[in-house]
Amino acid sequence: MVVQGKINLSADRRYESQTQVIAQELIKSTRAKNNIFNRVRDQMRWDDKVLEWTMANPGLRVQMFRFIDAIPSLQSKAEIANHFQQYMSAEEVELPGALKGMINFSDPNSFPAQTAAATITKAVETLAYKYIAGENITEVIKTIDRLRKSGMTYTIDLLGEAVITEAEATDYLQRYLDLIEQLTQKAQSWRRQEGIDLADGEEISQVQVSVKLTAFYSQFDPLNPIGSKTKVCDRLRILLRKAAELGAAIHFDMEQYRYKDLTLQILKELLMEDEFRTRTDLGITLQAYLRDSYADLEGIIQWAKERGHPLTVRLVKGAYWDQETIKSLQNHWEQPVYNQKEATDLNYERMTQLLLENHEYLYAAIGSHNVRSQALACAIAETLKIPPRRFEMQVLYGMGDKLAQALVKRGHRVRVYSPYGNLLPGMAYLIRRLLENTANSSFIRQNDEEKPIEELIAPPVVDESRGVSLKDSLRIERNAPTENTQFIYAPDTDYADTNLRLKAEQALAQVKQELGKTYQPLINGEYIEADNYLDSVNPCRASELVGKVGQISVEQAQQAMEAAKAAFKSWKNTPASVRANILRKAADLMEQRRHELNAWICLEVGKIIPQADGEVSEAIDFCRYYAAEMERLDAGKNYDIAGENNRYFYQPKGIAVVISPWNFPFAIATGMTVAALVTGNCTLLKPAATSAIIAAKLTEILVEAGIPAGVFQYVPGKGSQVGTYLVQHKDTHVIAFTGSREVGCQIYAEAAKRAPGQKHLKRVIAEMGGKNAIIVDESADLDQAVAGVVQSAFGYSGQKCSACSRVIVAASVHDAFLARLVEATKSLNVGAADDPNVQVGSVIDATARDRILEYIAQGKQQSELTLTMATPDGGYYISPTIFSGVDPDHTIAQEEIFGPVLAVMKADNFNHALEMANGTDYALTGGLYSRTPGHIEQASREFEVGNLYINRNITGAIVARQPFGGFKLSGVGSKAGGPDYLLQFLDPRVVTENIQRQGFAPIEGME
Repeated sequence: MVVQGKINLSADRRYESQTQVIAQELIKSTRAKNNIFNRVRDQMRWDDKVLEWTMANPGLRVQMFRFIDAIPSLQSKAEIANHFQQYMSAEEVELPGALKGMINFSDPNSFPAQTAAATITKAVETLAYKYIAGENITEVIKTIDRLRKSGMTYTIDLLGEAVITEAEATDYLQRYLDLIEQLTQKAQSWRRQEGIDLADGEEISQVQVSVKLTAFYSQFDPLNPIGSKTKVCDRLRILLRKAAELGAAIHFDMEQYRYKDLTLQILKELLMEDEFRTRTDLGITLQAYLRDSYADLEGIIQWAKERGHPLTVRLVKGAYWDQETIKSLQNHWEQPVYNQKEATDLNYERMTQLLLENHEYLYAAIGSHNVRSQALACAIAETLKIPPRRFEMQVLYGMGDKLAQALVKRGHRVRVYSPYGNLLPGMAYLIRRLLENTANSSFIRQNDEEKPIEELIAPPVVDESRGVSLKDSLRIERNAPTENTQFIYAPDTDYADTNLRLKAEQALAQVKQELGKTYQPLINGEYIEADNYLDSVNPCRASELVGKVGQISVEQAQQAMEAAKAAFKSWKNTPASVRANILRKAADLMEQRRHELNAWICLEVGKIIPQADGEVSEAIDFCRYYAAEMERLDAGKNYDIAGENNRYFYQPKGIAVVISPWNFPFAIATGMTVAALVTGNCTLLKPAATSAIIAAKLTEILVEAGIPAGVFQYVPGKGSQVGTYLVQHKDTHVIAFTGSREVGCQIYAEAAKRAPGQKHLKRVIAEMGGKNAIIVDESADLDQAVAGVVQSAFGYSGQKCSACSRVIVAASVHDAFLARLVEATKSLNVGAADDPNVQVGSVIDATARDRILEYIAQGKQQSELTLTMATPDGGYYISPTIFSGVDPDHTIAQEEIFGPVLAVMKADNFNHALEMANGTDYALTGGLYSRTPGHIEQASREFEVGNLYINRNITGAIVARQPFGGFKLSGVGSKAGGPDYLLQFLDPRVVTENIQRQGFAPIEGME
């Protein structure tokens, strides 16, 4: 989806001389001393000082913006003062004297603290109102009247478009319906003005609003293009019909990159419908910082020619550069945005020229605060004599005021993008504007600092030597002797890419044609006939047979053990690099079969495709990471002194029994298995009965990758018979287990018993689940917290060992949080995991379903059932269930349920929240949503969990980034995917040699 080609560095310069003339004129106008926007610096306000200080100090800039982001959630001056002091006291902050004085208080309730809070709050509010056209429609209308008097028009954007519930999506639509009606009523009092509402006698809509498609459906997802399109278009048609009735124009904004292709697809289809095809008062936005935006514009031009009626393309640079860059790095994707501002500027100019040269098919809206960018558009329009109706200039409210006035003065139509709404949802918008204004590369900042005009308006030049490749930035270097020890993450599938989404659909269809086959155990390199078979069914459609799996007998388990013992003699002496390269080959095969594996995971254990995909990535990462780690460990250590050599190295333990779970049937089975194999141990894999076919697919991959006969064996069988036999066997050295606390504790106890003839103590690695809590304090971003809790609690129907089963909420925000949590959960779709509309599938089997229902019955007796939903028939479905009023000693607050059941608990204060979070037998994962530095630091010390996640969901640990595992009764052993994990499969040894001979010892460097 990302266009990798270079920008055309030999850009068209035919308009350059005219561009320079216009740019000189515009920039001088913006710097005019009598300009009404130039304020006397002696009268600088607090908000101006804050901006000036943050531009001068990067550390202060980060902390100040973090503090500003938190302000709307803080409910008292004491809280504001306390947070201001905490943020400004960070080590990286160099404070100006005025701010040092403001944080010099010991009590946040004191008069100095209250004064500081009032002062800084007023400054932030003033800052916000610079960029927001008003908090209500009355204020917005006043802003519009002021703009019209200045010769400008407008488009209105409603803040708070990040919907997480269907109720919010419905409300978003209604707010826009109300808005265009109110604006239309007001427009009746406006006299049409040439250059604003008239262009060469052609009337232009006096009312224009800008909307975002994702706000019309809470589950908008590129993986579900049909379902998303249906929901969005149903609501858009209502809006478009109302706009047509009132004569209002609608412009569609562009958002994050992952939504771009689906947004364009939806709009192209919708606006070709007979009802809307002739509308010319509609518009689409393109972002020039995207590498494939030029190709997108070419596609829209071709579409517009076919449509036969022009609409507007708003061309902008793009407002999510940092977010897009970070997201691509975190997901190991190619960056969709240009890395250099100059590249974006150059692409913007190319797109401006292409757009304006096709003005008969598309109207242009040139949205930029860069004088050169606007000057180029003016030069092209004037050279080509483009009619005034076909192009306009746009600026953001509060940012491009001087430039806007200069453009109006030249006779151009200027539209001001004017957001309005409450301060709370507007804070994210404010932060984006502040980031733009204070960035070193900001044209506005450079112009305000009066950088030489010739430099500011020079053509953009791209330096191809700058920057580090994404691949290099993702590589983790290991202290090992060969280049092969570098580990590169496997990227998850980007389902915004249409080609990848089609491959996923095709793989799912293909796997469905392969259902019902029989899978045999693998013993000593041969697939053997089993005495009996177990049906594996799709838990979402219990009548659908996925396949039959042969179950080994105890006698066959003994054969497998003997084969492993025989193979160990050669496998332990196989060079670590050879073993590591087999893992790398397995990883490559997994990548090649990714979509197929995703489908098997989806159908056998009921996991939706994106979550299955993340599991396959994790399995690949385990292979590559453990390969690199083994080569690092194989290098050993030398602790030599004069006359004596000391060699520290590792050897494999022997035979490993891996007992893998069904909830991560591919990733965890792979991780435990390949860790045992790469360290030189022969390994027997006994998977959970409900996910044995997925383990059979892993077996196919390991065999193809080159694992010798007897070194790895696939031994599905009954846990109480085969599992017990293998755990108790005298030749078992390591038992790697993931599953229930009950079985884990039993294995631990059995492994401690020394069988006759056993000459070693068995090593047990056991991960046994959790009762994971997320704390939401009074400063949390509730949008983020609600979405994160819903994802953590109900993703894979709450069947992840890291799933959130308790959310502990500060009393002051409890009711607001609970209300939104319920609505967000109600917005989830429950159904079969292979349906792209679905977010929540079934639980694993009837036994699990019945056990969860028993817990729900207990919950009803002890607390308040706040939400339950309808579920489909035909599978093992449990409704996402929320209980409120839950006390710490209630059953559902103490026992692991392993299903979509969430307990909401109220905390008096943060210490009380931590006490409740720590008040169980488990210590696996936990989460915190907070913007209070002190709470974040305290939770890092005192929250008793192996993995603590702050201001994000608590599921989805990534190998070598978030090594996973807990303590207390959550398990025993080192963290999976971490630097200590392989040590559990190895015995360390030291060999010491006296190298003196008759008083002579070789000394390094002697000749």
